[in-house]
Amino acid sequence: MSQICPHCGYARKATDTVPEWQCPSCEKAYRKAGDGLSPPTLRLQTATREPASGGLGKWWVWLLLLGAALWFGRPLWQQRAIETERTLAAGQPTVVLYATDWCGYCKAARELFASNGIAYVEHDIEKSAEALNQHRKLGGNGVPLIVVGDDVIKGYNEAALRQLLKPWLKG
Repeated sequence: MSQICPHCGYARKATDTVPEWQCPSCEKAYRKAGDGLSPPTLRLQTATREPASGGLGKWWVWLLLLGAALWFGRPLWQQRAIETERTLAAGQPTVVLYATDWCGYCKAARELFASNGIAYVEHDIEKSAEALNQHRKLGGNGVPLIVVGDDVIKGYNEAALRQLLKPWLKG
């Protein structure tokens, strides 16, 4: 009867010189010396389950990294707040945008202000009767109507906006 190693599948030959309780190929013991069990019935069980990767320690590392990012990123946020305060303190003129939700040019004006850090107040003339009356007093008959300080810009005119807000533009 040929013996087959349950671990590596090696078929024992008559010329193999290792003891019968040991595999000639992988040298694993599949039964103890003097044990009456035959090799096919006794299988060597090795740990096939891999250790858990990470576990709770992994979450602690991520939490620690997040905390460090927040702690060390705080000065950057504070710097942005200080820059905003300086801009307002440096005398940026009041910017008022009379607009609607659906207007593409109003959206372009919002994006221009947001991308350049311009503080502004927006009034939707479709949602507020008071905003509509103020819009009409300023001579508006379309949107957007933008008031920069004492200057009124009818429609979206990026060149005029950049000229009036030049000292406060970021880019």
